[in-house]
Amino acid sequence: MLFRKTPPAPPAIEVEGCSVPILIRRHERARGYRLRLDRDGTARLTMPARGSEKQALAWAREQAPWLAEQLGRRAAAGGCTLADGATFPLEGTPVTIRWRPDIPRRIVMDDGEMLVGGPEDHVGDRVLRWLKARARTVLAEETLAIARSSGLTVKSIGIGDPVSRWGSCAADGAIRYSWRLILAPPEVRISTVAHEVAHLKHLDHSPAFHAFHRAICPSDTVAARAWLKAHGAGLHRITV
Repeated sequence: MLFRKTPPAPPAIEVEGCSVPILIRRHERARGYRLRLDRDGTARLTMPARGSEKQALAWAREQAPWLAEQLGRRAAAGGCTLADGATFPLEGTPVTIRWRPDIPRRIVMDDGEMLVGGPEDHVGDRVLRWLKARARTVLAEETLAIARSSGLTVKSIGIGDPVSRWGSCAADGAIRYSWRLILAPPEVRISTVAHEVAHLKHLDHSPAFHAFHRAICPSDTVAARAWLKAHGAGLHRITV
């Protein structure tokens, strides 16, 4: 009888009795090791393309105290599920979902409350569709306005839900954003829009790019970047 070999278990880090899986990524430009905790709880380890995986894993396991701190912060911050009674930020302002069976399904905003009708078990999905539609409209309007005032042309504007970036600009002028920007304060969102529009002129992060970004952005770019760094993970914890 032939027995199949059991595949080796994926690498992991033991953190206070919990096993955190490690996803290893080799990068040509990496000069050292870098560890990041993804939204799904996976530790992403970046290492040099021709480095020793054994040494990289040994280094990563030494970072267990740091991982424990990050996991603790996430647990303390909690999350938000879009449902009746939940409060979440909309353009930086707290909004509470109120489901009522006797009102139309169309979502209505009323003094800090989001009124939602229809079946209660579909509330989260309807709120998410509403948020994505609003994000698509607002981000498109702001992108086109800044691009026009800067004499630049945008090929297309879309939205998605990337984990590691808030926006992207392709060489052909196609811009995409995270729909979650509609949750952030307007000045933070607009800075991100100006950032991607600036890439239409400078497809890099050179001093010329940053100078142009500041010139076309009506808000404080440094403050916006700091806000996303401090609060961005919380926006990603808003789910259905």
